[in-house]
Amino acid sequence: MFYHTSEDHGLKYNPLKAIIAPRPIAWVSTRDANGKDNLAPYSFFQAMQDTPPVLGFSSGHKKPGFDTGKDSVANIKETKQFAVNIVPFAMRDAMNVSSAHFEHGVDEFEQAGLEKVAAQAVDVSLVKGVPVSMECRLRDVIALDEADWVIGDVVAIHIEDQYIVDGKLDVTKYEPLARLGYKDYAKIDDVFALERPKA
Repeated sequence: MFYHTSEDHGLKYNPLKAIIAPRPIAWVSTRDANGKDNLAPYSFFQAMQDTPPVLGFSSGHKKPGFDTGKDSVANIKETKQFAVNIVPFAMRDAMNVSSAHFEHGVDEFEQAGLEKVAAQAVDVSLVKGVPVSMECRLRDVIALDEADWVIGDVVAIHIEDQYIVDGKLDVTKYEPLARLGYKDYAKIDDVFALERPKA
């Protein structure tokens, strides 16, 4: 098939999210100006550079059934800080609970039965038990047509020691969750290496 993105693709579901897959999941924790915590997953997420480290994620301007978007972006705009927690396969159900469109002010940590750990460099809570958390300060928010692209400078990183093997982070030990298309997910539990060829 072929279609122009300005026209209807004719399928029951939009194939774009299945095409760009697997996608890492940013489990974004924020805190509003009144000290209320928020936690939500985003699969339009990626590292943007490594030195200095910068990452970004996208959040829609509106969530189904509400006139506003998720609390994450509003909180980040208020406080200029957030954290990205990496979702292991073992915490997939808690991540899914936190994806629900709760009313403003509802603490998703509590809804999902998660424990909190205080961040060190920014004023947010981290998810206890995740393999990696990255503490971020806001660099920019770029408004797109139907979403905001949030860009953050990574100022501190937590890695659980048991996942470091021979000086490398071994993702197969915690099996990071990845988003595919539609309602589908995958876990990363098998990897292989390729040597980059010399020019």
